[in-house]
Amino acid sequence: MLDNLTRRVAGILNGLRNKGRLSEADVTEVMREIRVALLEADVNFKVAKEFIARVKEKAVGEAVFASLTPDQTIIKIVRDELLETLGGEGVKFNYGSEPPTVILMCGLQGSGKTTTCAKLAKYLIAQGKKPMLAACDIQRPAAIKQLQVLGEQVEVPVYAKTDGTNPVQIAKEALERAKYLMRDVLIVDTAGRLSIDADLMEELKQVSQTVKPHEAFLVLDSTTGQEAVNVAEAFQNLIPITGAIFTKMDGDTRGGAVLSVRAATGVPVRFIGVGEQVEALDIFHPERVAERIIGMGDVLGIIEKAEAAFAGEDMSFVENKLSKGNFDFNDMLQTFKMMKKMGPMKNILKMIPGLGAQIPEEALDQINGADTKRIEAIIYSMTAQERANPDIINGSRRKRIARGSGTTVEEVNHLLKQFYQSRRSMKQLGQMQGRFQKMGGGRRR
Repeated sequence: MLDNLTRRVAGILNGLRNKGRLSEADVTEVMREIRVALLEADVNFKVAKEFIARVKEKAVGEAVFASLTPDQTIIKIVRDELLETLGGEGVKFNYGSEPPTVILMCGLQGSGKTTTCAKLAKYLIAQGKKPMLAACDIQRPAAIKQLQVLGEQVEVPVYAKTDGTNPVQIAKEALERAKYLMRDVLIVDTAGRLSIDADLMEELKQVSQTVKPHEAFLVLDSTTGQEAVNVAEAFQNLIPITGAIFTKMDGDTRGGAVLSVRAATGVPVRFIGVGEQVEALDIFHPERVAERIIGMGDVLGIIEKAEAAFAGEDMSFVENKLSKGNFDFNDMLQTFKMMKKMGPMKNILKMIPGLGAQIPEEALDQINGADTKRIEAIIYSMTAQERANPDIINGSRRKRIARGSGTTVEEVNHLLKQFYQSRRSMKQLGQMQGRFQKMGGGRRR
C-alpha cells in the first residue's frame, strides 16, 4: 500500500539526518521534493499544494524542540499534516439502533464492488454480526450469480430475483426478508455505473430513499488516480456517502487518491481492499497510514495480524519485543512461524519500521518460502547462546554458522545486518513515539 510514496518520502526525510539546524532553504528543498513525490503518486494537485503550504508554514515557524533533533521535528510536522489530510481519527461503524443495519454499496463498474460486498460481510461476521446480501444489480448479467457464489463462500444468505423485478422493489423486499430472518445487517449491492449515467444514478437514489441506509459506501478503484475524486464528488451530490472503500491497494497502484478523497470531498476512507480473497479487507487507520508513509512502519498492524492468526493466545510478548526493539533470534524464529499464518512475507516486512521502506520492491517480490527456510537454517545453525545474544557472533562463529547452514558467510553477515537494522529502527521508533506522546501527538490505541 502506497509503497512507492513511502519509499520516496522516507528517503527524503532521511536526507535531513545529521543537520545541526534547519534553514528555510532546507525546508523549501524538502517540501519541493515531497510535493513532487505526492504528485507522482497521483495525489490531487490542490490537496498536495495545500498540504505542502501547511507543512512549510509550521516548519519555518517552529522552534526546534529541546528533546528532538531537527529531522524529527520535520518528521512530526509531516506526520501530523498527513494525518490531518487523511481525516484524523478513523470513523466508527454506524450501526442502526434497531436491526437490520442497512449498508448501501455503490460505485463505477469494474471497481470491485460486488466482491467488496462479500468481503464486508466476512468482516462483519468476525465482529459477531449476521449479515445478508441483496442482489440489486440487474444491469450486469453475471452480477447476481457472482454475488450468490460469494455468498455461499462466506456462508451468508443472498436475496435475489431474476424475474425482471426492478432494483428498488428488490431492495425493499430484501429489507423485509432480513427482518424476517433476524439478520443484523443488510448489504445492498447496486448496479455499477460505466460512467455517471443519469438514469442509473436516479435508480440508485430511489434505492437509497427506499432502504434508508445507515452507511453508504462508495467503492473506488485505487488505480483510477485523481479521477476517484471526481467520482466521489458525483456520488456525494446524489446520496449521503458516509465512506469510501478503496480496492486493489495490494497492486502496483500509486494510490494517491487515498490521500485526496477525504481532503477534497470530505468523504472519509473507511476500508481498503488488499487482495482478492474475501478476508482481504482492512479497516483504514489514518494514523497508521500516515506513519507508514514516513517510514515508521505499522507495529500495531503486525500485532493485530498476529492476534488474528493466533486467536485466544497471549500475544503481549510480541508487542513488548517489537515496540522496544529488544528481540533476539529466538524471537525471529517465533515471528517466522507467526508470519506463515499472517499472510505473504513481503506484506509483513513492509510494516516493519525502518525496513519496509528500505528494501527495494524487486527484492520484496523475490522473497518466498525458500528464502525463509534459508534464514531459518542460518538461525538453527547458531548455538542457543548465540540465538539469545547475537552480539557474541564474531568472525569465526559466522564461518561455523555458514558451514552448518549450507550458506555463505556473506549471507550470514547480511542476515545479521538486517537484524541489527530492524532492532535499531524499532528502538528509535519507540523513543520517537514517546516524545510524540509528550507533545500530544502520540499513537492512540
